[in-house]
Amino acid sequence: MMPDTPAALGYRMPAEWEPHAATWLAWPHNEDTWPGRLPQVRDIFLDMIEALHQDETVHLLVNDAATADQVGHRIHDRGLDARAIRLHEIPTADAWLRDSGPIFLTSVDPQPPLAASAWRFNAWGGKYDDLQADAGLSQRIASRLGVPCFEPGMVLEGGAIDVNGSGACLTTEQCLLHPNRNPGLRRADIERHLGATLGVCHVIWLGRGIVGDDTDGHVDDVARFVGPDTVVCALETDPQDANFVPLQDNFRRLKAATDGRGRLLDVAPLPMPGCVGAPPERLPASYANFYVGNGAVLVPTYDHPNDDPALRTLQDLFPGRRVVGIACEPLVWGLGAIHCVTQQQPAVASKP
Repeated sequence: MMPDTPAALGYRMPAEWEPHAATWLAWPHNEDTWPGRLPQVRDIFLDMIEALHQDETVHLLVNDAATADQVGHRIHDRGLDARAIRLHEIPTADAWLRDSGPIFLTSVDPQPPLAASAWRFNAWGGKYDDLQADAGLSQRIASRLGVPCFEPGMVLEGGAIDVNGSGACLTTEQCLLHPNRNPGLRRADIERHLGATLGVCHVIWLGRGIVGDDTDGHVDDVARFVGPDTVVCALETDPQDANFVPLQDNFRRLKAATDGRGRLLDVAPLPMPGCVGAPPERLPASYANFYVGNGAVLVPTYDHPNDDPALRTLQDLFPGRRVVGIACEPLVWGLGAIHCVTQQQPAVASKP
């Protein structure tokens, strides 16, 4: 391990289910992302804030003072506790904070217990030039918090990885090995970067993501750790569905994988919501795009018969949390869902 990297200094990326100090969001404002649906998307954000702020602080980025005032009125009209919701005038090009914002790290060593990692953001392989302005968000948020900010120098979006907090990481070959991200890096190079910054020592490589995903196969639509050695995996059972082959392949890979300590993973299947969108356009809808808060697990729903089975599966896996279904078809028209717009700030361990 290289000296002075976050991992060498004692930092790691905690699992999402570990205690949070806060959740970060950015108020949606981009009409091009949600044409004709922005009011419904804003209601979805308020639903998320309402579910989360009971158990942790919610930090919300807004573009300007006028927006802060408008959002403040909506928070008041909802009867939410404004003391748990902090607005920050930090302009954004779009609301996909999972990918454009920092990945937070914690340490129990005698140094700043919280740090941020600012990976390079190139708008999902250079697809959206107008969204490249969010490339500096990680540094701005770290500066607002007054925490160290490490810059690994590699392109990475937060939705492309998922960790168990104990050294294991899920990702997909389709995304991290795509030439539009880091063409000069091989698989082993990428694993070294993940290890040096996030404290990852075991990478589980899945194959492809789901149809309609413009991120080139982010893993947070496919498979997620829900415990140190337990994973939920989106699984399509209809052989005629375009997601059948890639998701069945990912499921087989996970059944053969270990947690990094030689133990086979416990893999729980999670159903898919079928084809969401207006044919021939198919949206990247998946129940795996949930977010684990301190007291609630926020799960996207799509008015599909599999909504209830998916919610029950996740409730069984998170018995100590409320599982909250949030109707997300308007949100997913922007090609992402709940996990894509949230970013957890982990709580730091108290000193003995």
